[in-house]
Amino acid sequence: MARHPARDARVFLFHAGAYDVERIRSIVRAAMETLDLRPHGRTLVKPNLVAAGELFRHAHTRPELVEGVLRALQDRDRDGAMTELAVGERSGITVPTRYVYEEAGFDGVFARTGATRICFEEVPQVEVPLTHEGRLRDYLFTPEPVAKADFFVNCPKFKAHPWTTVTFSMKNYIGIQDDRHRLIDHDHALNRKVRDLQFVVQPQLVVIDAIIAGEGRMLTPIPRNMNLVVVGNNQVAVDAVCCRIIGLDPLLVEHIRLAYESGFGPVEASRIRLEGDVSLEEAQARAKGFQVGLVKIDAYFEGTNIRAYSGSAPAGATEDYCWGGCPGVMEEVIEVLRLYDEHCDKKLPKLHLVFGRYEGQLDVGYGEKVVFMGDCCEWKGKIGGELVHITSAYKDRSTLDPHEAVHKDIYVRMAKMAAKLRDLKRRPWVRLEGCPVSIGELVLMLAELGGIQNPYFDTRQIVGFNRAYLAWRAATVAQRALGKPYQVKGPTEHGAARPVLDTSREGGE
Repeated sequence: MARHPARDARVFLFHAGAYDVERIRSIVRAAMETLDLRPHGRTLVKPNLVAAGELFRHAHTRPELVEGVLRALQDRDRDGAMTELAVGERSGITVPTRYVYEEAGFDGVFARTGATRICFEEVPQVEVPLTHEGRLRDYLFTPEPVAKADFFVNCPKFKAHPWTTVTFSMKNYIGIQDDRHRLIDHDHALNRKVRDLQFVVQPQLVVIDAIIAGEGRMLTPIPRNMNLVVVGNNQVAVDAVCCRIIGLDPLLVEHIRLAYESGFGPVEASRIRLEGDVSLEEAQARAKGFQVGLVKIDAYFEGTNIRAYSGSAPAGATEDYCWGGCPGVMEEVIEVLRLYDEHCDKKLPKLHLVFGRYEGQLDVGYGEKVVFMGDCCEWKGKIGGELVHITSAYKDRSTLDPHEAVHKDIYVRMAKMAAKLRDLKRRPWVRLEGCPVSIGELVLMLAELGGIQNPYFDTRQIVGFNRAYLAWRAATVAQRALGKPYQVKGPTEHGAARPVLDTSREGGE
């Protein structure tokens, strides 16, 4: 498996007026011919399926794009060199990937192309040691199909992101971990985590869905018709070009800068060969005014019934604000509820949210509630005449062992949140644990406080969700019963996997 960046970084910008499978197929096939790429061995395609369904129709890589990529790969296969063609993903935390595949329309793609569907949370996880300078830890885990892939294709969605500014190729790698390992280091170090994941595998091919791009947010993006398919053979170069399309300096995006400094590819325009049938200038015209992420939580809720207070990140953080943690999660949650209920902001009561180590006063009126968010939250003062002292429960990453990580079940989380809500009815404040607090828990809290329908309990979705949930649990039980060790070939230039027993552990929080 190739784990080193391509020496000759090439990026193609192609026009695609619609989600036409045959047009996408011809685009990708032509680019592969130019790059002299042919799939071989275990070929794995990784889309971005963070969420799907009516509320999230612009959040994910469209099935038409992936079908076009799969058919182009089949076109370029020579003499059966491709022994397996699969699509693999882990959707957003707590939601079964098999449910998101169905909601996104991928089941038909699998039937038509014969590609194998892989849910990364349902397969063994493989330990990959890390040795590079500046790493967050000495090893991480990735799903077995990623570690086994001989030809890896990254198919992300072109989107803004409230935690990392943008999510193009490299950020899509958050989905090459299951829930347990994905949340480790998903805090103020999120950009460094994304860089570390680059050492697991580098794609031979990148195909970005920018036909309808997503502005502003990650789960509920504002759709932007850009009519572009971006193809390339180097992730850093592709992401650098995508940044320039929206008028952003790629070195200002931390995970791109870190990957560049680690030698994964160029960002300089002079070192990237730009091809295709759309010029950079034309692409920039299509993206003029594109909204990116990174709005601090205090400003985000101005003019609403929610007031946010952002304190400093934990000691040792490289930034004084936790972009990758609870603030960004809360922004995504409120946007989901706003789409679900247009009267969301009016329904929510006066609420105060405290993040990080906050040393100021809280302007809390009679009957108003305060929520202290996450493990790193700290505050001392009076609320309604009661002296409240919130101490940090943050655990330094050096104390977190990925071997000991356990899955945190969505229904267990909801049961605990229900208990917290009962506490909040009896007193004016509550502390929510987590690093970060999960989207599911916060959806439940705000929906209950505002009398808003909880999307998790929507009768239109609950049958399909629970069917997928039970199938997921059955698959993981069967997988643990096998308990077979798995070996990965190595070493390689950028890290190497080593033999490890299946660590698919289940458990509560």
